[in-house]
Amino acid sequence: MTTRLASLVAQLTPGEKTFRLIPAGAFRSSDGSGRPKDVPAWYIDADDAVQVIARNAARKSSVVIDYEHQTLLSAQNGQPAPASGWVASMEWRDDGLYATADWTERAGAMIDKNEYRYISPVFSYDKTGRVLDVKLVGLTNNPGLDGLTDLAALSAHFSTQEESPMNELMERLRYLLNLPLTTTPEEMAGELDKIKVMITGAGAASLTAYLDTQTTQIAALKAASPDPAQFVPVGTMRDLQERVAALSAQINAGEVDTLVDAALTANRLFPAQEEWARNLGKTNIAALRGYLETAPEIAALTATQTGGKNLDGKSTNQSDVQLAVCKALGLSTEQFAAGKVE
Repeated sequence: MTTRLASLVAQLTPGEKTFRLIPAGAFRSSDGSGRPKDVPAWYIDADDAVQVIARNAARKSSVVIDYEHQTLLSAQNGQPAPASGWVASMEWRDDGLYATADWTERAGAMIDKNEYRYISPVFSYDKTGRVLDVKLVGLTNNPGLDGLTDLAALSAHFSTQEESPMNELMERLRYLLNLPLTTTPEEMAGELDKIKVMITGAGAASLTAYLDTQTTQIAALKAASPDPAQFVPVGTMRDLQERVAALSAQINAGEVDTLVDAALTANRLFPAQEEWARNLGKTNIAALRGYLETAPEIAALTATQTGGKNLDGKSTNQSDVQLAVCKALGLSTEQFAAGKVE
């Protein structure tokens, strides 16, 4: 975006730190200079002010308020450019953009004594005249100051990325070359010269030869037929994997049968647990092994209710279960045995 700089003059009120910097709406210079001459009028509204205020807030250093725009003229006249104050903040009001200043003691005293009566902001604007940014503010006693002539010549003093395509190119080069933001154009030119030497110097021949060698090797690998001794067909590999999986399943199934059958025989599993144990072995045979290794022998499956003797009606050696039944029914062991025989 092409931008230009302009200055405007407004009157100060002694004792006040907040003043109107730029009037709202369309405006022109009232100093008789006929400015602006490249656009019908300058212009600022609330939406424009939001952008101006945001740019001011994003600055690392405050906008300077100098004397008679000496900041712009210092390079020409060699004189120092002391600050009369700094723009502390900006705000939009119905009648324009306002600034609050932190005056130096000296400047504040001169304003109170009416030794300085006017404020002159230097601002940038686009090709339609809309205000983009406030660059500088100056205390002045010359309300007829025609700032365009000087400011146009010194606009590079305030160039920004969006104002200069060259700055955008510089930023891209800094990024590509991994250079710090403080790199000057001269330093960047030196880095570019180094790259030029690398590309066109003796190192370039070595790099070109290396790339040619790599290209040749890649082409040879693409054209060569695979060595059967070094590679196995995908189909053969898959078939082998399937066979190994089937064999592993068969081995596991045999081991599961052996473990479950042995556990049933050793009375470490209830018959009702058989299906569960076989399913566990199919999915996690290690878990089945661990369970069976710690499973206790089931007493109810290792002894009979008669202790291994037939109930002939004469023996009174009954199991604990039988005795409990007799007690619950009010029967003697002989009566219980007689009932079992019948």
